Amino acid sequence: MAKGEGAESGSAAGLLPTGILPAAERPAQVKEPKKKQQLSICNKLCYAVGGAPYQVTGCALGFFLQIYLLDVAQVDPFSASIILFVGRAWDAFTDPLVGFCISKSSWTRLGRLMPWIIFSTPLAIIAYFLIWFVPDFPQGQALWYLLFYCLFETLVTCFHVPYSALTMFISTEQSERDSATAYRMTVEVLGTVLGTAIQGQIVGQVDTPCLQDPKDSSLATEGANRTQSTTSLKETQNAYLLAAGVIASIYVVCAVILTLGVREQREPYETQQAEPMSFFRGLRLVMSHGPYVKLIAGFLFTSLAFMLVEGNFALFCTYTLGFRNEFQNLLLAIMLSATFTIPVWQWFLTRFGKKTAVYIGISSAVPFLILVAFMESNLIVTYVVAVAAGISVAAAFLLPWSMLPDVIDDFHLKQPQSHGTEPIFFSFYVFFTKFASGVSLGISTLSLDFAGYQTRGCSQPERVKFTLKMLVTIAPIALILLGLLLFKLYPIDEEKRRQNKKALQALREEASSSGCSDTDSTELASIL
Repeated sequence: MAKGEGAESGSAAGLLPTGILPAAERPAQVKEPKKKQQLSICNKLCYAVGGAPYQVTGCALGFFLQIYLLDVAQVDPFSASIILFVGRAWDAFTDPLVGFCISKSSWTRLGRLMPWIIFSTPLAIIAYFLIWFVPDFPQGQALWYLLFYCLFETLVTCFHVPYSALTMFISTEQSERDSATAYRMTVEVLGTVLGTAIQGQIVGQVDTPCLQDPKDSSLATEGANRTQSTTSLKETQNAYLLAAGVIASIYVVCAVILTLGVREQREPYETQQAEPMSFFRGLRLVMSHGPYVKLIAGFLFTSLAFMLVEGNFALFCTYTLGFRNEFQNLLLAIMLSATFTIPVWQWFLTRFGKKTAVYIGISSAVPFLILVAFMESNLIVTYVVAVAAGISVAAAFLLPWSMLPDVIDDFHLKQPQSHGTEPIFFSFYVFFTKFASGVSLGISTLSLDFAGYQTRGCSQPERVKFTLKMLVTIAPIALILLGLLLFKLYPIDEEKRRQNKKALQALREEASSSGCSDTDSTELASIL
């Protein structure tokens, strides 16, 4: 009998999982060190390719939409200004709106962010193509372009906001996220080069005539007719449609690569949250997080500086420097320099820290802006300045997206039960960036209007040339210096990042062990 009882007891113990046995009866286990989660180069490239659609389409719209509306679609200037302004304002508004919708989304088999990317893509490319289509009803053209411009900006936001938040869900390792961000910034800079090259080369056959004497409308019209390109207006419209088709195809290919090559991962401790946090409570917590506010404030001013340069670069080259036919080549020099420099900045921030990279990278543009402000028109020097400016542009591209995940990690440690706020962080950063873009557009337009800018003039008054020089040099320098002063208040340095990394790792291990205990209890219940 005793032998039978012992055999029965041993048999039952053998059937039970070790996690629910008494501590004295559990077999000795050697705890294996947690293997570092690494992303393959293929994963990083697939993630990086997802950043190209936003940059390619944004670059094409930013440089060519105004000229297209005025000279090809022949929309009157007042209606064109309404389309551009309302489109920019709506674009900024949709970022927090989409962030709110994403924060209310549930996890699916594809993840929480990927469904937004997948389902917005086909609608976005249709809307983008229709922006570059000239309808047959002249009276409703302004409404047509306003509708599809706002619709496309909404749909591309449904792609870009979840894609930006995806940085937090491709890996739990800070170093892997930083490396993937460097890949992404490189591809995004290449996307700006690609968008400019495709749109510029396909529609480059169109020569927009300038007006020698804008005050004399009859003579100006005759001069425009004499200098107009032999390409018909219909062929010009078809060229814009062809460029839109090529860029839309790139959009689709990049979205497919992103979807197939990247897997969205869920944090272990996030699965234990009982109910999702409301958007407005999450927004209140996010906007009261000190490091986030200081980071956004610093990059708001530096972004405004670079957007002033970007928005007025073509006019500055054309009228102040007198390089009307060199604009695209100078822009290409800037973007290629930024593309090749991003890996250098990624190495630099890994070696010396992100705050140091901010100070050196962004401030490196100041000496060259001063040189541009005081030098005479010289093409060779302008190319040298363009290449040097690309180095600083690379830092401005890379660092915000590399530092935002550190802020979110710090937030998770201080608010461990506040999950699902990642889209709020990224969407409001994009919102403030677009807000800076709108401010720069308004300041530039008003300043040039007060200076007496002549639309489609072959030359401009000296006051306009001086205003352009101020907008491209002195104003950006002041904004960069102010932004760098605000970065002094940013509290997350390399030591703080290491501390946060250790604390988050401990939190994940605790969540994983808690998950194992829950699984053991379920197994015991099924056995009983």
